Amino acid sequence: MLQTVRLSIADNKYSAAIREAVVRSCAWRVELVERPDPSLNGVLVLDEASFERLLLPLRNPERIVLISRMEPGRLAEAWDAGIVSVVSEEDPIDTVLLAIMAAALRVPQFHSASVRSAISPSAGSEGAPLSPHPPTSSPSGQYKLH
Repeated sequence: MLQTVRLSIADNKYSAAIREAVVRSCAWRVELVERPDPSLNGVLVLDEASFERLLLPLRNPERIVLISRMEPGRLAEAWDAGIVSVVSEEDPIDTVLLAIMAAALRVPQFHSASVRSAISPSAGSEGAPLSPHPPTSSPSGQYKLH
């Protein structure tokens, strides 16, 4: 499943730089949006103006990256909203990209119920009984279970 990153950043030059970094580094779909929709799956990258337009409480705030001035009041608002990824407007694009990648790891993944882990037993399967005694070696060099 292709990860989607939605950018809602008023500064077009800054937004384009982030978009380029995401596409080049992650090969994800990037959408430029004027009004972010928190009900859609994916990562949201917001500037302060976009953040202020969102209704609280946020749905899955851990997948939001806020680009903000690092003022105590602004940081407190982000924290109260549940946002865990806040980067400064002055941070390098690589730092913003790292925050986006971290947020992408926190996006809930929807997998089919029929997909099972290769190491997990399927429902209803029974394993072989285990002996409480360690195997011993016979004179022929073969192991026997007690």
